[in-house]
Amino acid sequence: MAAVFLLLAATLLYQLATHPDSLALSLGPRFTRTLYWTTVQATLSTVLSVLVGTLLAWALSYRTRFVGRGIYIALLSSAMVLPTLVIALGIVTVLGRSGWINEALQWLEFSPFDPFIFGLSGIVLAHVYFNASYVARTLLGRFESIPVEQRKLARSLGLNAWQRFKMIELPSVSGTLPGVSITIFLLCFTSFSIVLMLGGSPKYNTLEVSIYEAIKLDFDLGRALGLALTQLGICAVLIILASRLRKDNRLISAPSANQYQIKDSTMLAGIQHMIIVLFGLIFLLPLIAVITDGMNANFIKLAGDKNFLRALSTSLIIALLSTLLVLFSSVLIAIAYATLATQQRLANNRFSQPLLKLLRFSSTLYLAVPSLVLGLGFFLLARSVGGSQTLWAVFALLTSNVLMVLPFAIAALAPAMVKSANRYDKLAFSLGLKRWSRWRLIESSLVKPELIYIASLAFCMSLGDLGVIALFGNQDFITLPWLLFQKMGSYRTDEAAGIALIMLAITLAVFLLLPHLFASKKAQTEKGYHAEA
Repeated sequence: MAAVFLLLAATLLYQLATHPDSLALSLGPRFTRTLYWTTVQATLSTVLSVLVGTLLAWALSYRTRFVGRGIYIALLSSAMVLPTLVIALGIVTVLGRSGWINEALQWLEFSPFDPFIFGLSGIVLAHVYFNASYVARTLLGRFESIPVEQRKLARSLGLNAWQRFKMIELPSVSGTLPGVSITIFLLCFTSFSIVLMLGGSPKYNTLEVSIYEAIKLDFDLGRALGLALTQLGICAVLIILASRLRKDNRLISAPSANQYQIKDSTMLAGIQHMIIVLFGLIFLLPLIAVITDGMNANFIKLAGDKNFLRALSTSLIIALLSTLLVLFSSVLIAIAYATLATQQRLANNRFSQPLLKLLRFSSTLYLAVPSLVLGLGFFLLARSVGGSQTLWAVFALLTSNVLMVLPFAIAALAPAMVKSANRYDKLAFSLGLKRWSRWRLIESSLVKPELIYIASLAFCMSLGDLGVIALFGNQDFITLPWLLFQKMGSYRTDEAAGIALIMLAITLAVFLLLPHLFASKKAQTEKGYHAEA
């Protein structure tokens, strides 16, 4: 499966590199300005996301017993699957010229502030909204895994909060920060939906948005190809750098770390609570805005809109197919990963390490080849091969969705498969279990939580992505994100708000409720089994 993805990527890159117009881009002021602003916004977004996320994870690691903590952390986890267009719409509702904050200021007889939501500040704010949550959720486990002995020693030595952070907590998360930072930089560097909506002017275009405009507005393939190859080269260098900086990020087992509480001063505890509450409000306000605006939409009229019904059915079908493909691909790659990484199998083979690196690279292709670059490759392939544009659009969209989710899927599934192999290989080999029997009897039950998480993640991320569909979308092939973008562009705000609410409801229901539903069924089954016993 990894070889299939690599071959497909090579085919698309060949289409880009060998096209007659691939070298038509001149390194003029327009290109330099686009590259400059892309780098500036990605750098600012990364720095602020890491700072805010680290601060929030630090506060959460100390305040472990407030009401609703589990829901709070679950919402942080959902940030990566929230549709970017939907959240951008919510941010505009809160911070726009006629937004909630300005209305509140006028009600309190204060002067409203000038809108800053469009332009560089708006782009950075939206990126921090999504990525700081990701950083906090990633680092929280690191903070909580600090051995209890170190915390007791810090207290006995009388270390203050800054000294504890510098000497104990920062070293615990420092191995994770480089990889997380480069990942966030790549996501911001290739940002599309947020910049498209909140950029405000071509001045703040990223390379990704410039590729879209070159194709859809100007039909300048030479410029689009030059931008795509430039972005591809930069992303490839960063991926290589990330692989060299990546360290073992598995959490230290410290089950009692979360039980031990350092009794800080009332002021420090208040600061930690303030950080949690403030970020919670910032996170929830756009969601509440989307819900409030959406409730005012005319859903009866929307239900009679043929374009909406077609977009809804297309999005659900594409999301479901993408989910099945992600599960199939990630399981095969994770099995191969476990085979190459465990001692009782092929870990000692001289080809294992090169093949493992190839597997890791195949699972991170989306970071190296972002959606618009991938879509451009499919666009050129469709022009040269011919055939139905709708079929090419479906194929491109499915491929993009699978590659988008694969890094998260492999990160969740591969360690679980390796753990299963280390624990049960000897037993399975002694019983002569074949691959399917082994998967059915042993591995499928052990990795079921990871599979449910991957399924919900794949469905939600596929439902809300605007990348490839922006190139292939038309009246015959339309999805919910593309329809939402069209409604916003034509200032049909009521309909846009209704679509946004539907997308948000589906996303949160699948991502937050589906894992709990399966967990509840499992608990009921186990309870019934024990009762019978």
